[in-house]
Order: sequence, then C-alpha cells, then structure tokens
Amino acid sequence: MSVVRRALLLVLLTAVMLSVFAANYPRKPVTIICPWGAGGGTDRLARFLADELSKKLSQPFTVVNRTGGGGAVGHAAGAYAAPDGYTLTLVTLEIATMHWMGLTELTFEAFDYIAQVNEDPAGVIVKADAPWKTLHDLLKDIKANPGKYLFSGTAAGGIWDLARIGMLDAAGISPDAVTWVPTTGAAQGLVELLGGHVHVVTCSIAEAVSQIQSGQARALAVMADERHPMFPDVPTLKELGINWTAGTWRGIAVPKGTPSEIKKILEDAIIEIANSESFKNFMQTNGFGIKIRRGQEFYEFVKQQDQAWKKVLELGGYLQK
Repeated sequence: MSVVRRALLLVLLTAVMLSVFAANYPRKPVTIICPWGAGGGTDRLARFLADELSKKLSQPFTVVNRTGGGGAVGHAAGAYAAPDGYTLTLVTLEIATMHWMGLTELTFEAFDYIAQVNEDPAGVIVKADAPWKTLHDLLKDIKANPGKYLFSGTAAGGIWDLARIGMLDAAGISPDAVTWVPTTGAAQGLVELLGGHVHVVTCSIAEAVSQIQSGQARALAVMADERHPMFPDVPTLKELGINWTAGTWRGIAVPKGTPSEIKKILEDAIIEIANSESFKNFMQTNGFGIKIRRGQEFYEFVKQQDQAWKKVLELGGYLQK
C-alpha cells in the first residue's frame, strides 16, 4: 500500500472514530470554565446552564472558576483544553478586548462558538433631577462645555468606559470632551451619580434597574438595536441618529477543532435551554437580557466585536498592539 493511500486510510479511520465517539457524547462529566469569580453574574449564568445541561444530556456539567488577568486566565484555560467537548467556556465580551489591551496573546479565533445566550446593552443614566431631558440635550451641553462633565461606571478601559467613548465618537464628539472617573464597577458609579459626584453613568440598564424604578435616576438612551423591554419609553441611540450599539454579552464556546457532531449536540441543547420558560424566568430575575445567536452567527458577531472594540480602544488611548 502506498504512503499516500495509507495516509488517506488513516484520515478516514480517524474521521470514523471521531464520529462514533461524538455519537455517544457526553460519556463522562463535562467542565464549564467561568473566567470570572463565584457569585457574580457570569458565574450565576454558568451554573444555571450547567444544571440544565446536566438534566438534558444525562451527565454532570460542573462549573470551575478560573479567574485573573482581566478574564485572560479563564479564557486561556478553556481555549487550550483538549478539543473533545469535555471543556466548555462561558466566554464574555473581554475575549474581544483583552488582547488589544496587551493582557494576553489569546484572541477569539482560539475558540469554536456554540451559542450566545445573553446581551446587556449599555444605557446613559443621569440623576432624576438632571437638567437634560433628552440625550441630545446632554450631547449639546457637552459640545458647548468641553471638559466640564464627569462620566463613570467602571474601571478605565472597561466596557462601560468603551461604550461611552464609542457613543461620543459616533455623535461627532471627542471622547476627551468629558472626563472619565474610574470606579470598581457600575454599583459604585451609581452611588457617585446619586451623590452628585459625577454627572453621567454609562452602564447596563440591568445594573441601574433599582435606581431607575425608584425614581432616583433616569435613562436617556440605550445603546442597543431595540428598546429595552423593561423601559420601552427609552429610545435607542440609532433612533436618535447615532449609529452605535454597545454592551456586554456571554455565550458558550469550545476549543478550536472540537468535532462538529459534538458542537451540534451542544448547540441544539443550549438553544433549547435558552428558549425555555425556566431560562427566561432566571434571566428576568437576575436582570439579564436574552440574546440568542447560534454557532456561526455567534462567531461572526464576535469577529465584528473584535474589530469594533479595537477602534474604540485606540480612540481611548488603551490600544497596546
């Protein structure tokens, strides 16, 4: 038998073995890596999905928190695991930003994408008694008074800072026209807002629900393609003529090269879970938005995100590559 024929036969046998192997998936416990700490939103979502997948696929799905490096440690652990379907990762927006910031060499291309299940758009939040009744009022004031107003919502270079930068740029305003005040997160930023120490907070609508519903704060706009279901009177930026959307998101991915049969089993299971009433109730209870994208659409979305955030990081002076 020639070397070429022997090689082709080996490839064929390997494909057959992988197909048989995948048909019996899963045959043992599966790990879901969460790149963020226990108790946080990403962790809670990972554990819900793990419980539901355990029921649906009749094997234990266990969450392991691998934190550190601004998400780099956990994402790397998931990407470099064996591509056999027994290590999943709950990937987050940071896979499209952290390598541009010099935190890791890992990029979104290290994964195959199974399904996106969540998206939480940024909102533009002001105090209830703020003088601006519309976003255009605020932007007009910023143009007339560059350097006067303080924005907050997360650390410098974090997602809500980047959302602010992209919004101002899309509106034709220099990001330097306002000052970003770094905080540990949206919760602290909202405290600063209500205390009168900053003028505007950009964070997810979900994070500001209690302040808005209590009448302490107002949302001037949401950075999404569609209005937020909990606040249907709040316009999107696109409705206001500003072509910009931004927010955080989460979904399941596997290492590059995972057999397609396994990916199909996981995708079908997760999509079914994401369309269930129990999932909708869980997401509503936790204030999370639902956004479902199947594998290929999810990949194309992350690819677009990678380039979009590169431009914003460069505008903000955070680009390290």
